[in-house]
Amino acid sequence: MANSKYFYYMDLIRFEILFRSDMYKSTIKKGMFPVLGSQKIIYKKPLKRWNKFDITLVLEGWDDHWVYHRQVFKRNNEVYAIGITKVGFWKKHKIQDMREILLNSGVKKSEMVVSDDIITLFKNDYNIIKSTEA
Repeated sequence: MANSKYFYYMDLIRFEILFRSDMYKSTIKKGMFPVLGSQKIIYKKPLKRWNKFDITLVLEGWDDHWVYHRQVFKRNNEVYAIGITKVGFWKKHKIQDMREILLNSGVKKSEMVVSDDIITLFKNDYNIIKSTEA
């Protein structure tokens, strides 16, 4: 996969934030581990190997089990790509309650509704997997 390295950068920035925040104590230290439920990346322009770029992570919101991020790749102040991720925490073969994790991590907001556009983007993921398993 030619552009798989950009998925690595998307993971790296999320892990950096996790390890630098109180969320680390509320999750990994309690035996939970982060799982990537799904991710999409949309390219406007190619991100060429060895070219420097900036990546910005924007929290888009959360629901019972998932937190959603937008990651914007820019070069020379121009958007080259946008990645959208759906991330949760797993423990004992079960996705964990994201609202409780956020509350225990010091997040003051009790709710941050995810836009319909982002929910729709991930809506058919499970159906795609099920139809491929045959």
